Amino acid sequence: AVVSTQIGHYGRGKTLKMVNIPKVRKTYCKYKECQRHTTHKVTQYKAGKRNKKALGERRYHMKLQGYGGQPKPVFRKNAKTTKKQVLRLECQSCHKKKQISLKRCKHFELGGQKKRKGQMIQF
Repeated sequence: AVVSTQIGHYGRGKTLKMVNIPKVRKTYCKYKECQRHTTHKVTQYKAGKRNKKALGERRYHMKLQGYGGQPKPVFRKNAKTTKKQVLRLECQSCHKKKQISLKRCKHFELGGQKKRKGQMIQF
């Protein structure tokens, strides 16, 4: 289950939360081998390394060469302070992977300790 604590207000009445997701989740697997609820291993999505030989990358670097300065705009007006988190779920029985996006959150934790009501705070 997702454990969240209210941190502050964000935008129009939305609240920022600290999100804690377990490392194993039981959810539906849509692929032909399963088509039922199975356990999935949860990891955080990370963008892969850029390929220098990709056509867009080569075209961009060719455009940079010679006179004329920077041909494409470089984005500098970053307004957002958070990013939408993406979970990568891998089925334990058929090993197929799917992705789920979460809402925006300041603090994201994978497999942290669950908060329990009435527990004493230990230091």
